[in-house]
Amino acid sequence: MKPGLLARRAVGAAIVAGGATSLLGPVHGQADLSDAVQGEHTAGAATAFVSGRNAFSMPFATLDDAERARFAVGNSFFRRNWVQAPASTTARDGLGPHFIARSCGGCHVQDGRGAPPEVRKDGKHEQPVGLLVRLSVPGVGANGGVVPDPVYGDQLNNAAVEGVQPEGLVRIRTQPLHGRFADGTRYTLQKPVYTLDTLAYGPLAPGVMLSPRVAPQIAGVGLIEAIRDDDILDNERRQQASGGPVRGQVNRVWDDFAQALRIGRLGWKANQASVASQTAGAFLGDIGITSPQHPTEACMPAQKDCLASPKGAHGQDTEIDARTLSDVIFYQATLAPAARRKVDLPQVQRGAALFAQAQCDSCHRPSYITGDAPFAGLSSPKVKGLKIWPYTDLLLHDMGEALADGRPDYAANGRQWKTPPLWGVGLIRDVNGHQRLLHDGRARGVMEAVLWHGGEATAAREQVRRLNAKDRAALVAFVESL
Repeated sequence: MKPGLLARRAVGAAIVAGGATSLLGPVHGQADLSDAVQGEHTAGAATAFVSGRNAFSMPFATLDDAERARFAVGNSFFRRNWVQAPASTTARDGLGPHFIARSCGGCHVQDGRGAPPEVRKDGKHEQPVGLLVRLSVPGVGANGGVVPDPVYGDQLNNAAVEGVQPEGLVRIRTQPLHGRFADGTRYTLQKPVYTLDTLAYGPLAPGVMLSPRVAPQIAGVGLIEAIRDDDILDNERRQQASGGPVRGQVNRVWDDFAQALRIGRLGWKANQASVASQTAGAFLGDIGITSPQHPTEACMPAQKDCLASPKGAHGQDTEIDARTLSDVIFYQATLAPAARRKVDLPQVQRGAALFAQAQCDSCHRPSYITGDAPFAGLSSPKVKGLKIWPYTDLLLHDMGEALADGRPDYAANGRQWKTPPLWGVGLIRDVNGHQRLLHDGRARGVMEAVLWHGGEATAAREQVRRLNAKDRAALVAFVESL
């Protein structure tokens, strides 16, 4: 037996002996302890053994030549900028009229995570690109979703093509929040405060609700979609029956491709059920590109310049055709999670035990066995039956008042957020040059993200606050190894 595997089995045994057994909780197909303690393979045969700037940009290792060619086509349309119509570049025109970024890769740089702009000492900052602000007013909209602001729609777009006014500007200021660990070590969190100004079409509706959302890294989203509905529902059942503070719930949302309500699993509030629906929605909302699922520009009735702006369809019904959209969906869905790093370091193994002891894995469920491939163009045998380690239950949780945005989204209330996957967290710095975490990027690293936890996660946070400096470093080292 390899020394590393022996060590990992020893760590697993120690966790069980210590009473914190949830890290090794029941998982479909789990055969023995070696299968329950993660090694380097984050996604079985689909794992990408890569680090550095391209860590989130590699395809599943199992793709054949034809699939890799399709991956490359989707990559091109994901990364390259769209341009304003009319233009000679007919395959890529139709940008806007309102938009946030000129390409998918403008927010998801290197398929990675966006960040809020840095607020300078004078209080000024650049306009955000990898962060957007959702808008809605009280009430229940179509299919149980949100009710958009009647003038600005369901998100604020702070850029526009020539001849059209940007909807407005996002302003961010921060408030310091001071605290200390049980050993006396001080820390300071930065609470962001958001306002909108320079509104082009008049005031926002009374009672409008704002929700900032940073663009997450996207490697592994296809495997998240391949998690069985029954596993997500089982997470909900077990938590609701436990009698403890952790009581996650499923979000059910409208899927534009299925034309039905499905279990939400993508987005910060699990407000998207599939990579396909997420992608088509982002093309329209973030870049202003119409598709078969969203054939009409997102111009509100009061936005006369937006409505009059030229379109880029060139005789087609929409600005991106069904095949090209499908290639972009395929590209994202086959981006591979990167392999774990530093698996055998004693500090990382100590951190794994502390992660379980604090019951962080009550929400950040470590592993699953995938079901059928949910996206077209990839055979199920290349996806089904993979042991994946995303560290999420895909449920909504009350995270406390400090993180609340006050904005419902389908079944999610204003205090709830979906448990984000943790795989790849330690690579964000290499890929994107920062480590801004949580839904709006307010946390400047793993420990700050933990300290922002409240609500159902209060007890876990307090266990972490009682750790000494050495154990806090070990916990961070474990999470950053994922």
